[in-house]
Amino acid sequence: MNKNFFPYDRHLRKLARELRNNPTPAENQLWQAIRKNVLGVEFHRQVPIHSFIVDFYCHEIGLAIEVDGSIHDYQFLEDAERQGRLEALGIHILRFKNEEVFSNMNYILSEIKYIIDELTG
Repeated sequence: MNKNFFPYDRHLRKLARELRNNPTPAENQLWQAIRKNVLGVEFHRQVPIHSFIVDFYCHEIGLAIEVDGSIHDYQFLEDAERQGRLEALGIHILRFKNEEVFSNMNYILSEIKYIIDELTG
């Protein structure tokens, strides 16, 4: 998937840069585990896609990974709408809670690897 396929504005790029420079502890921990092609594909952090920013994105296979903090417990409808719009663009989305990142990284990495294998089949 061509990374220039998705239009986004300058404000979104600036916000994405700020988010990359100030990751949450859970985002940072997952980033350390998936960076440098360790799963066979390249992920990028805080990627603007249309009017959204996804936590991690692999352009090659169209896979987004979201790490959800406690705020997401209260914005289910907004998250579902956002996910639906991204999926309509052909993007596959994996969601994990902060607690999962801290307590079960092996499970998360196996889930990500499973989806990568399915998409690269």
